[in-house]
Amino acid sequence: MAEIGKGGSAGKLAISVQKRLTRAQEKVMQKLGKADETRDAAFEEMVANFNKQMTEGSKLQKDLKAYLTAVKTMHDASRRLQDCLADMYEPDWFGKEEMDAMTEDTDTLWLDYHQNITDKSLTSLDSYLAQFPDIKARIAKRDRKMVDFDSARHHFSSLQKGKKKDEAKIAKAEEELGRAQKIFEELNVELQDELPSLWDNRVGVYVNTFQGLAGHQEKFHGEMSKLSQNLNDIMTKLEEQRELKKGAPAATKTGEGPKSEGTNHSESATPTPKVAPRPGPPPGRPVARPAASPDARQQRADSEEDEVPDADADSAVPAVPAGTAPTTTTTQAPSWDSWSAVTNGSDGDLPPGFLYKVKAVHEYAATDGDELELKIGDDVLVLAFDNPDEQDDGWLLGVQEAHWVQNKDTSAKGVFPENFTQKV
Repeated sequence: MAEIGKGGSAGKLAISVQKRLTRAQEKVMQKLGKADETRDAAFEEMVANFNKQMTEGSKLQKDLKAYLTAVKTMHDASRRLQDCLADMYEPDWFGKEEMDAMTEDTDTLWLDYHQNITDKSLTSLDSYLAQFPDIKARIAKRDRKMVDFDSARHHFSSLQKGKKKDEAKIAKAEEELGRAQKIFEELNVELQDELPSLWDNRVGVYVNTFQGLAGHQEKFHGEMSKLSQNLNDIMTKLEEQRELKKGAPAATKTGEGPKSEGTNHSESATPTPKVAPRPGPPPGRPVARPAASPDARQQRADSEEDEVPDADADSAVPAVPAGTAPTTTTTQAPSWDSWSAVTNGSDGDLPPGFLYKVKAVHEYAATDGDELELKIGDDVLVLAFDNPDEQDDGWLLGVQEAHWVQNKDTSAKGVFPENFTQKV
């Protein structure tokens, strides 16, 4: 049995070697012009397109894999950076829990992005390129069978043209010619149907690959943008927390803190130290300011007129009884502090009635037309009320410093809650 198997293998090897020799001889004869060569210009163009398509697809596959490698590298670098920040972030800092959650979300986002590109874009491209090796092998087989067909055709023709015709050999050559022609034409027809279709399919493959990649990129960068904004917000709040903590010991040490507007204008009130507010939610809105009715304003004006002393009465000198020593009434001059607290606007860099400057530590949305809207970090120049009676407890009058610097007017002044700001 072993000898039979060896004999069969040797026979197949001999046949294969003989076919190669015959094909080599036929090609030499075709190049020398001694034998006809079957040419198909349309099929050669298809093969050229196929080779170009396979080269482009292989390059795209290689570059997409390199892109995925870069994504994996960026993921590793991002994870190390996030872990470093999480390790450095102290428990009592603002947003510790949010920072830990954001680190996990960022890592998950990178993993999903890499996996989606691998599953959708790369897998589809791999399936597309998997068909090329088989078609390439069939094209090579078709070329060999075409040489066999040309060789059989040339051998049959030479036997027919010979002086001594051997009918048996001619019949056998004709049979071999028919068999070689059938095999060649079957392969040729199949490839002529498949190659144009494969050439047209490349557009759809490219569209699906890059559309999927663009969609995954858009989703990834959108979600990453939200996480980056959250990180920026946490860092901003952390900086505010640091500034507030840095200001609190200074206020405690000096025993002075921001004073209310009513304290600044009251001569009898004593300044009370106020500790800088701790970071947290915005404070409650002060007691609502009552709107003065027309009758109330009229009564206030009448009372002010009643309080104005008569000029004639002031000019009259009271009689002093004889023998009585005249008494001299001395009026204490106002203190320097009461005069220096309010400027008259002579300085061009400060508005009239300027008292001091405050910085907004919470946002405040104006609800009335005479109120001033605040954003965190806004610098506000506090002004004195034209009529101190108009000031309500817990409210200050001021103008945005940016507006004053740009316009040099106080038309945009308004009232705002004192506990939403910090004196600077």
